[in-house]
Amino acid sequence: MREEKKRRLEAKGWRVGTTSDFLGLSPSEEAYIEIRLALADALKRRRVRKHITQEDLARVVESSQSRVAKMEAGDATVSIDLLIRTLLALGATKRSLGTIISSKSQRAA
Repeated sequence: MREEKKRRLEAKGWRVGTTSDFLGLSPSEEAYIEIRLALADALKRRRVRKHITQEDLARVVESSQSRVAKMEAGDATVSIDLLIRTLLALGATKRSLGTIISSKSQRAA
């Protein structure tokens, strides 16, 4: 947020903070969410780059198209284990998974 906009909002009585502040997340909870979103985003980017449909990917990982859509959306019902197994099925390596996990999520909050 631009500093000028932040000052205007605060002058009108609004509190300005981060999503973590609003939700009261601990640093570990925030990191967990960032990792989940980074994995979900990487999964979608890798699938699209390989020109694979959600349906085709679902067949490879023995799941459903709707589950793949949930994976890509970072849905909380999808385990990190499934995200990682699916990325591996798409050709991710341990090194690339480490890079995904160690970098900040590219998703907008």
